[in-house]
Formats: sequence, C-alpha cells, structure tokens
Amino acid sequence: MTHHAELTQGLAAIGLELTPEQITLLEGYLGLLAKWNQTYNLTAIREEERMVSYHLLDSLTLVPHLAGGTRLLDVGSGGGMPGIPAAIARPDLQVVVLDANHKKTTFLRQAVIELKLPNVEVITERVEAYQPAQKFDRITSRAFSELAEFVKLSKHLLADGGEFVAMKGVYPYEEIAQLPEDFAVSEVLPLSVPGLDAERHLVRVVAK
Repeated sequence: MTHHAELTQGLAAIGLELTPEQITLLEGYLGLLAKWNQTYNLTAIREEERMVSYHLLDSLTLVPHLAGGTRLLDVGSGGGMPGIPAAIARPDLQVVVLDANHKKTTFLRQAVIELKLPNVEVITERVEAYQPAQKFDRITSRAFSELAEFVKLSKHLLADGGEFVAMKGVYPYEEIAQLPEDFAVSEVLPLSVPGLDAERHLVRVVAK
C-alpha cells in the first residue's frame, strides 16, 4: 500500500475529513521527517512507511478531541508530533511546538518554512522557563514525561478553563494516581490508531 493510500484510509477510519491540500502537506511533512531523521535522530522509527501509522495517524487521533480550543501547546514536541499534524489538520488553531533540543527545533523551523504553516510557532526552551504573552486552552504531549511531571512543569501555561490533553499508551493508572492535588482527570478515552497494534489513550486533565 502506498503512503497516500494508507494515509487517506487512516483518515477515514479516524473520521477526519481533510482537503487534498492538507493531505499533501502531511505527506510533505512525512518526507521532511524521514529525510532529516537520517542525520538529526528525530525519531526511533527509521522506515518512512512505518511513520504513517506511528507518527501521522497516531498524532491525528488527537484532532477530534481539540474542539473548542484556539491555542494549542505541544510540550516536548521532538520531531513535531502531535503539534505539526494537528496544525495541518486544524489551520484555525494557533499551535506552539516547544522543545529544549536545538537540533529538533532547527528541524521544526525548517518544516514550518517549507510547508508554509502560518499557524505554527517554534520555541526552543525548557517548558518550566517558557513565559508566553498568552496562555493556552489546550496543552498536549506525546512522549514528554509522566503525567504528574507534565502537569507540574506546564501548569503555569494553562489558561483558565483550559485542559491538558495528554497522549499515552496503556491506561496510565499509576500516573493518574500521582497527579498534583489541584488537578483531576476529567476523562480517559481509548484511541484506535489505524495500522498500529498497540494501546493508546487520551487523558484529559483539568484544574480543580
């Protein structure tokens, strides 16, 4: 199966309707990720064909759960996941992809330029030191840290009424139990990633 066929079938399975232009952008991002990964070690997945399910479709399962948000922060974005695919799928969303690793943010800046993504800002910073002019109504991470650490380090960036939407593998019982006392889980949703035989969950966390 071609990357294009796998991506379009996967989008249909997730329930995301994207334009041909958006699909072209996702494929362009995949190509850049595979190319830069050869020298910058952006992801442990080295085969481009596996990146469709492991990175694109996995990241895009977040998008249906961002309703109501206008500003999204992707903490520890690495190679840009889930922030870049989410920004492509939701051009109305202002997305900040943040990582402390200069090599990774160099790639992210180049990707934003080449793909012409006006709704994406790249920040090279440790999350606890980041002080933006405006806070975020949605904060996500895919492989940044355990849930409690993620919330502790980035809670100063959450707008009133906002929520954390953390992407996790197996149901994170222990991580949820260790959340700071002033935060609570509002929902844990199982996610199904087309082409990926692994457990995935989305954890919504809100301030009490």
